[in-house]
Amino acid sequence: MRKEQEMMELVLGIAQSDERIRAVYLNGSRANPSINGDKYQDYDIVYIVTEISSFIEDKKFPQNFGTPLIIQEPHSPRPDTHHAWLMLFQDGVRIDLQIENKEKNSFGEDTLTIPLLDKDNILKEISLSNDKGYWIKKPTEAEYAASCNEFWWCLNNVAKGIKRQQLSYTMRMYMETVHLELETMLDWFIAVQHNFELTTGMWGKHIKSYLPDELYESYKKTYLSAEDEKNSWQAIFTACDLFHLLANDVGKRLNFTYAQSDEDGMRAYLNMIKNNE
Repeated sequence: MRKEQEMMELVLGIAQSDERIRAVYLNGSRANPSINGDKYQDYDIVYIVTEISSFIEDKKFPQNFGTPLIIQEPHSPRPDTHHAWLMLFQDGVRIDLQIENKEKNSFGEDTLTIPLLDKDNILKEISLSNDKGYWIKKPTEAEYAASCNEFWWCLNNVAKGIKRQQLSYTMRMYMETVHLELETMLDWFIAVQHNFELTTGMWGKHIKSYLPDELYESYKKTYLSAEDEKNSWQAIFTACDLFHLLANDVGKRLNFTYAQSDEDGMRAYLNMIKNNE
């Protein structure tokens, strides 16, 4: 896998030698001073260019960065002024490259931004790169209450799905509603202890760094099994216990009211379904 210095020299070398490319900047995790990087990080690069079409028409353009294993070109909401290539190369390096029209670029809209090259002095002055734009937002009491209610309410669907042996429905209902609210509460639990001035990363990928070991171990046990109904029920009740702890802590710190009656009602229902009553 190529080293960071080699990759940055390649990215800038291509830009310097191509008159269509007028500026370059870096986004993403490699522009985040708050995290410890590793070799698996993507290179989120943006070229500001004079026009878009010639890059898109040149099907060999991505090969300037190496031999691709696979490339994705996401649909752009601004096809006349923006295009992207997500590129994974033979040596394991990944570059997410965007090109933007010089007249309609988005430089500085992302707080994680580092300017790398500016041939025409078109890049405006911005703050030093930081993750403030990704900080977890403090919930209102209504948002807190809705999250709690959604967690408890949707468990009735999960319980029925288990009993009906409806695997795909059960997994999606659990992961895309119930577990999603658990992860939201985990975020709030972590953020409230840091004055809501941090991010846990995309989909909470950094939560392990912020949770006590015993809570993280509990969290790991909240994932359902596709093969063992007993394990699935254990995971659900572990998630219930963990949610109770997190939501009560967040509620107390923010002076919000926790709806214990919702929890009591759903726990009674879960036990009824589990025990075939």
